[in-house]
Amino acid sequence: MSHHEALFGTDGIRGIPGKPPLMPETISAVAAICAKLLRARAPSNGSGAPKILIARDTRGSGPKLVKTLTAGFASAGCRAIDLGVAPTPAVAYLTPKLKALAGVVVSASHNPAQFNGIKFFTSDGLKMDPATESQVERELARGRRAPAKPPRGPLALQGGASQVRGYIDFLRSTFPATLDLSGMRLVVDCAQGAAYGIAPALFRALGAEVFALGCSPDGRNINSGCGALFPAAMQKAVLRHRAHAGICFDGDADRCLFADEKGALIDGDALICLSAMYLKRQGLLLGDKVVLTVMSNYGCLKYLESHGVSVVSVPVGDRNVTEAIEKEGLSIGGEASGHIIFREFAATGDGMLTALQTLAAVRAQGLPLSAHRKSFRATPQIIKNVKVVRKPPLQGLPRTKALIERCARGLGGGGRVFVRYSGTEPLLRIMVEGPSLPAISRMARELATGYLLETGQEVFK
Repeated sequence: MSHHEALFGTDGIRGIPGKPPLMPETISAVAAICAKLLRARAPSNGSGAPKILIARDTRGSGPKLVKTLTAGFASAGCRAIDLGVAPTPAVAYLTPKLKALAGVVVSASHNPAQFNGIKFFTSDGLKMDPATESQVERELARGRRAPAKPPRGPLALQGGASQVRGYIDFLRSTFPATLDLSGMRLVVDCAQGAAYGIAPALFRALGAEVFALGCSPDGRNINSGCGALFPAAMQKAVLRHRAHAGICFDGDADRCLFADEKGALIDGDALICLSAMYLKRQGLLLGDKVVLTVMSNYGCLKYLESHGVSVVSVPVGDRNVTEAIEKEGLSIGGEASGHIIFREFAATGDGMLTALQTLAAVRAQGLPLSAHRKSFRATPQIIKNVKVVRKPPLQGLPRTKALIERCARGLGGGGRVFVRYSGTEPLLRIMVEGPSLPAISRMARELATGYLLETGQEVFK
């Protein structure tokens, strides 16, 4: 493991179990090193072995990874509390609540079923910071192994399932006590993932009639033709059941998308606008500001600004959104993908929490969802993904830079151009927004061609 950049990506460690970096020996070493580092920083609580929470999504490879991690934690003198199948945000919520040393989620979120991943949360329930990740990588590269001294007794503690009930109670408590969902018909698509055992029951408990999809996971069907990546099934079901709304989650349930009663999709941008305006009307939108990433739609920015809400723009990634919210003390921020943070209730994105807050805003205002969807007009947008073999820094490509600037000038303030490499795949992402679809399609093609020619990768179009 001399090449230590290969371990942590933009969201934990991802890969195909049994292949690097998800090899059993690497996983148990990472678990031991993390536990040792976090123990060294934590104030000693003197009450037995420190606890580490662990949860997984519904992938077939999950239980074995959980076992390997549990053994690694034990070798560093820590005990795991296994929550079983539970959403990523459940771990973010329960880690500080149960005064655990750390929380770990075994999930590859929206990736196909053959992938898996490991995400670490520190004792405050926030994702592990890049500095600690680098330290773990350095220790691993040195071949450091924590001395094996497992605690006496079982490696994992019982009672994880009852802790998940505490998370469900928390979610219910975020829904206004004066409102309920009675008389509402909802389609709820759980992506054959982590929310399947929780979400339908949660909405039913609040009085909704629920038509559940994607709730029969078999270890191989997570995110397959369902959930936030493939919302078409949910949209069709809304029309079929004459539902008032449809909600779909991704595999680990940290984000959600909606469909209105006409089956039209409502993405994260529109959901943020809806909740931000609702909070503003109640005088609860702190700083009258919202955090969006650079990939959010230009129409969303314009809509918020025209209603007196300013936008803090950050690079893509939920970590950047969280940072900006914390730094400025704001109430809400998120991504077009449906990853939204409602800071009053939680420090990280939570699909079920987002769904509840959206439904509360809709319920309180008494308008159908389609009325909210029409309130802001999305600017036409093209996102072109270009396969790349190398990722030379864009700063060092003068012709591509000049081309980007020329396209941006051509939009004359009525749109924007944004070019970046994907953090998780071998892709260059080109986004162009502007008033005319043919013009922005042409620009996106020009930018892709120009980039490929300048970098000598035109063969791989």
